[in-house]
Amino acid sequence: MFALFEDAGKYHAGRILSQTDTSAQIELDSGKRVKAKTAHIVLTFDKPAPAALLTEARAMAGEVDVQLLWEFAPDEQEFSFVDVAREYFQDPPTTVQQAATLFALFEAPHYFRRAGGAKGRFRKAPAEIVQQALAAIEKKARIQAQIDDWAAELVAGATPAPVREQLYRILFRPDKNAPEYKAVVQAARQAQLPPLELLQRAGAIASPYEFHWQRFLFEFFPHGTGFPTLTPPGIDDSGLPLADVQAFSIDDSSTTEIDDALSVTGLGTGRVTLGVHIAAPGLAVQPGDAIDNVARHRLSTVYMPGYKITMLPDEVVRHYTLGEGQPRPALSFYATYDESTLALLDTRSQVERVPIADNLRLDVLDPLVTPEWLAAPADTPAERPDLQRHRAALGFLWRLAQTLKAGREMVRGKPENFNRPDYTFRLLRDDALKDTAPTGEEEVRITVRQRGAPLDLIVSEAMILVNHHWGRLLADHGVPGIYRSQAALAPGVKVRMSTKALPHAGIGVPCYAWSTSPLRRYVDLVNQWQLIAAIRHGTTAALAAPFKPKDAALFGILSAFDTAYSGYNAYQASMERFWTLQHILRHDMMELNASVIKDGLVRANDLPLVISVIGTDGLPRNAQVRVRLGTVNLMALDVTGVVTTRLDDLQAPGARLGEEEEAGDGESEDDALAAGPLSIAMDVNDPAADDSGASAG
Repeated sequence: MFALFEDAGKYHAGRILSQTDTSAQIELDSGKRVKAKTAHIVLTFDKPAPAALLTEARAMAGEVDVQLLWEFAPDEQEFSFVDVAREYFQDPPTTVQQAATLFALFEAPHYFRRAGGAKGRFRKAPAEIVQQALAAIEKKARIQAQIDDWAAELVAGATPAPVREQLYRILFRPDKNAPEYKAVVQAARQAQLPPLELLQRAGAIASPYEFHWQRFLFEFFPHGTGFPTLTPPGIDDSGLPLADVQAFSIDDSSTTEIDDALSVTGLGTGRVTLGVHIAAPGLAVQPGDAIDNVARHRLSTVYMPGYKITMLPDEVVRHYTLGEGQPRPALSFYATYDESTLALLDTRSQVERVPIADNLRLDVLDPLVTPEWLAAPADTPAERPDLQRHRAALGFLWRLAQTLKAGREMVRGKPENFNRPDYTFRLLRDDALKDTAPTGEEEVRITVRQRGAPLDLIVSEAMILVNHHWGRLLADHGVPGIYRSQAALAPGVKVRMSTKALPHAGIGVPCYAWSTSPLRRYVDLVNQWQLIAAIRHGTTAALAAPFKPKDAALFGILSAFDTAYSGYNAYQASMERFWTLQHILRHDMMELNASVIKDGLVRANDLPLVISVIGTDGLPRNAQVRVRLGTVNLMALDVTGVVTTRLDDLQAPGARLGEEEEAGDGESEDDALAAGPLSIAMDVNDPAADDSGASAG
C-alpha cells in the first residue's frame, strides 16, 4: 500500500511500512523513512508506483483548466479534491487524476483557499477576489515581460531610458523590487558580467570618472552644485578697532577661501605677540538667513584633485576672505610669549580690522622656506620680496611651532609620526578650465610633500593653538560649541564630535573646537557666532549667543556635519585613488615597491596607494616588498598585486615595529577601506531578485 501525504507544505509519496490510528511509517523511493500524521495522508493507493504517480500527476496538473475547476467547485462550502476531480474528469477519477486535481488546487491560491481540519480540503475563493488575483498575475506578467525586454537590451549593449534615469539609485540606493533593478540583475546574470562592466558596455556610464562624479552628486548634491542668487551682507566695521599688525596668510595657490592669517609683533623687545586672524563672516551672516541656509545645507567645501565644490559661492567668499592689500574684519587671537624662553605670558581675543600685507602661497614658497633658510641671519637676502618682509616673523614662528609641537607631544606621550608623506595632485590642463569638473582623461602629476615642513608646521601649530584656546574660552563662559575629542591613543579609539569640551588625545590638548575655517566649514562658522558672543559679552555671553546650552539645533548641526564631512572626505580619498590608478595606467607601471601593513595589505612607497596583495603571509609589519600589479579597474577603483620579492633584511633594525606603536596614531585604522574596491548596493546572487512579483516601484 502506498500513500500520498503532505509534509512542510510539499507533497510526497511512498510505501506504508506500518500504521496506527494517528500516524504511519512511510518509506520514500530514496530509502528515507519518515513518520507522517494520519491527518496528513490525503490518498492511499496500490498503483502506480509512488514516483510514477508524482511524475504523471504533476504533468497532468499543468494541463488542468483551473478556471473551469473553479466553476465546478461548490460555492460557500468546503470540498475535497476528490469531489472536484469527479466533476472535472470522471466518476470515479483515477488515482493520477485525483492527485493531479489536488496539485492544481494547491498551486492556485488565487482561486482556492485551503480549509481547516483534514488535509486536502479547500474553499472556493469569491469571484471578486479571483478577479483581483488574476489582475495581479497579469500585472506581474507584464512587469516580468518588461524586465525581460530591458535585460535583453542591456545584454545587447543598449541602455533602456528608465534604467539610465535611475542608474545611481539602482546601484547605490536601490528598491530591489523595482523592475529597473531586476532588469540590471537579470542582464548581469545572463551576460555573466559584473553590473558596472555591463552598464559601461551598454553606454549607461560614459567613463569611470563620470561614474564616480555622478555617484557623488547623487548622494550629496542631487539637485546640482549651483548656488541660488545671494547678496552678501556687508560688515559694519566702523566701530571695529584697527589692529597694529601687518598680517600674512599662507595657503596653496588654488585657495580662494583665505580664512586665516598670522602676524608677529614685538620682535627684539623680549615680549613677542603672535596674532592669528580669522575671517569673520559671522559678523554679517546670521543663523537662518539665506547665506546660512546654503552653508548649513552644504556644511563644508568638498575637495578633490583638480576641482572643488565650495560651501559658499565665490561672490560671498570674496566679500569676507582675507585678501591682501587692505584691512579686513576678523576675529583675532593674540598670544604673547617670552622671546627667549617662549613661555606663554598672556592671551586675548579681539574683534577688529586687520591689515593683510601678503597672501603667501604655500606651493610656491615651500621649497624656499627650509630650516636652513629660517636659521640664517635676518639680513640674508631672500629670493622673493614678500618672503623678505616676513623673514624675521617666519623665523620666530618656526621656533614657536617646534616648541608648541614638543609640548603637545609630551601630553600625547609620544612623538607625532611624520614618516608618511603628503601627496599633492595637480591635473595638467588649461587654467581656463579650473572652474569646471575634470573629465578623467587629464594627465596627473603626483608630487610628494613631507609632513612637518616649516610652513606646514607653522600654520598647523597656530591653528591648533587657536582652536584649543577658543574652545576653552567657550567652555569658560558657558557658551556651547562643537568640539572634536579623542579619549585615548589606543587602537580603535576614534575622533568624535560633541558639544562637550573634552580632551583630544591625538593632538594633545585639553579641548579642541574647530574655529579657524568659517568660509569652508560650517562647524567653524557656528563656533564663530558663539565666539563673537563670548568675546563681546563676557560673563553674559550664554544669553547673547545664537545657540543656547542643550540647543537641539546644535546637536542637529553636529550630526549632519559629521555625516557630510565623512562622506566628502571619503569621496576625496576615492578620487585621489582614481588619479593614482590613472597615473599607473598612463605610465604603464607594472611593479612598485611597498611596505607591508597587515592582513594582505601593502602601502606603496612612492604613491598614495594601499592595495590588497597575495604573498604577505609570514611577513612582519613594515617589511619592504616588490609587488607586481594586476589589472587596474578604474570603475571599481581596484588593483590587485602579487609580492615577488622581499627587499629588506629580516634582521634589519626597524624591520619589526610594535603594532601598538603604529596603530596608536590611527594611521592604519582605515587602511582596509583605503584599499578598495568600490562597493555597490547590488548583489546579482541575491535570491530576492528572482521574485519578480513585487511592485513596479
